[in-house]
This record gives sequence, C-alpha cells and structure tokens, in this order.
Amino acid sequence: MPVLLPKNAISAFPLSLGPRAKDHQPSTRESLPTLEANAEAIHFLNNLQQEELQMLLFSETLAMVSDTGEPQGELTIEVQRGNYKDEFGVMSHCLLVHAFSQGFVDKMLCGISLLGYLSWDLHIMEQHTQEFIKEVKTEVTFFPWSSTVGFVSEAANLLLLRVMAWRQLVPSNARFLALDTEGKLCYSTYQALGIQTIQVGHQEVDVFIVEQTVHSDEGIPGSCQFYLLSDGHLAKRIQVGSPGCCMITKMPILRDKDEIEPAPVFEKKPLVWEEDMELYSRFLGRKEELRVSHHSYLRQHPEAQALISDFLLFLLLRRPADVVTFAAEYFGPFAKRNPPTPALRSSNRPSPFRSLDPERPTD
Repeated sequence: MPVLLPKNAISAFPLSLGPRAKDHQPSTRESLPTLEANAEAIHFLNNLQQEELQMLLFSETLAMVSDTGEPQGELTIEVQRGNYKDEFGVMSHCLLVHAFSQGFVDKMLCGISLLGYLSWDLHIMEQHTQEFIKEVKTEVTFFPWSSTVGFVSEAANLLLLRVMAWRQLVPSNARFLALDTEGKLCYSTYQALGIQTIQVGHQEVDVFIVEQTVHSDEGIPGSCQFYLLSDGHLAKRIQVGSPGCCMITKMPILRDKDEIEPAPVFEKKPLVWEEDMELYSRFLGRKEELRVSHHSYLRQHPEAQALISDFLLFLLLRRPADVVTFAAEYFGPFAKRNPPTPALRSSNRPSPFRSLDPERPTD
C-alpha cells in the first residue's frame, strides 16, 4: 500500500501493501472473484527453510530522496523473532515484521506504519497498517480464509524479497496473491532483471534486481523495482513511474552464506571418573563422610550393633545354604506388618518374605 501522498510524493512500501485509506467508511464484505495462486508460487512458499529465514532477521534504514536528490524522509524495516497470541490465548513463535516511514512532502507530514506477524512459511497471522496525511483514516476489508493460500501480505513481501536475494533466484512463472491499492485481491508476480553494479557511498557493489508487479483488475499494473544485496539488504527501491526513490546511504556489513552451520553433534564419551582428579577427590571425601556418619550412628545405637552380632553368630552356627531366606526368617518377627503366628502348625509353610500385594481386610 503506498502512502497517500500528492502525485509528486515517494511511496515507501510496495504497491501491494493493502487498502487505500478512505473517509471513515464502514467495513463491508465484498463479493470477490475467485483468485488462486498457481502451483509455482505455492511450491516456493512451501519450500522456505527456517534456517534460511533466520539469516534474514535484521533491521535496515533507507533514505527517501526526490528525483533531484533532496531528502524527503526515512524508511526503516525490521524483521525479528517474536511471539503471537491468538484469539484463544495460545502463544506461538513467529516472525515479526515492522516497517515505518515518515517524511515531509510539500511541507506536509505523512507516513505509514506496518506491523505484521508471520508464520515460518510466511503465512499471515495478523497485520496492522496505518497511513496518514495529517490525520489517520482507516478501512477494513474481509476475505475468505480459502483465498489466503499463496497470498503474500505486505509484511511477507518484505521478507520474501530477502529470500529471493539470498538465493539469487526468482520463482519462474510464479503467480502469487496480493492486495492492490484499493485493498482488493489480485495477482502479484516477480521478475528477475539481472545483476547491476551501483554506487553506495564510496563503494561499488553488485545488486540483484527484482521487479514486483501488482496486476489490479481496476487499473494499470503497478511495478516496483528492488535492488537487493547478496544477503537480502535492500539497497534501493524505485516505484516505476514515480519520481525519487528509497536508497541506503551507508554500506551494511554483509552476512556470508557460510554462516549457516548445522547444529554441532557431540559424541558421547565414556566417563572414567577414577581418572578425573576432581571427581575422584569428591568420591574420597564423600566416602570418608559416610564412614564417620555410620560410626557415629552405631555409637548412638548400640542395640543395632548387638542385633547384627547376634544374627552373624546365629548364621555361623546354622550355616544355611540359602542365606537370604534365613535372614528373612530371622528378621521377620521384627517387622511391623508381620502376621501373627498361627496357633496350629500347618504343612503349608508360609513364606518369610513380605507380600507385594496390598493387604486385604479380614472378616
């Protein structure tokens, strides 16, 4: 959506940035023709990689200048990670796109602000756009949910251009959905215009030129040319047929594709703690601590020492083949839940071990 400026003004954003503000008209649902993005556009959006998009999270600032080189304002675009809370209160990770431009044209203050929440496949979750000349005017347009397949919102367009610059590739014959200057659904196409060398400050750099065309059904197509650096930074933007442009005045630090590195994989190494000086020292310290604690407990409870001594003496006298069962029978009477000894002996000798089943109440 361009900023609503006089005819000699400079539009900061692409033509597909939404509905043109009108004089406080009520929201209406329009009967829209069925438009669909083609397979090439949908395939391009479905094959976006999150690792790739993470390299395109940065902010940039461009100066808005007239055709005579006079400064007329500033355009700032920022893409970062964010969180989105839907109508049900569910939080999810998203891409947050914020763009803002403001300047004076014919001594009149005007500007536009864009805030968009995108999924990692650039699907629009929520978007707010404000534009003004002295005063703010708004309009709301509704679209069926099915029409958003292959739809490139204003916020998504800014990030999609960075992807094309990063790949140095524009999807061939792709036809996306977008909004025209009246806020109506239409087709949007992208075309690569090749590589060109431009001057940025005192430095010459190569830029990848992408032309976006919004094919409105109610007017002539509108085109914008984007001069993009290799890492997605926008070096220059020209709206075809309009005087002036947006351009950077200082060369940014470019990111290399080599910076995308896979997550490191650390091999699991066996821990030989006996050879680790710190761990072995802790082991000896803990061992001595337990030894002192055990001796202290036995001194405070001499009956425990006597009980163990009696058991060992009885064990050596009997010398049973099954030491575990012998110990269970010896210490069984000391158990709190030990069943009472039956008055009559039975040929079915009860087990000395406690049952794992919960006790059932007796009638």
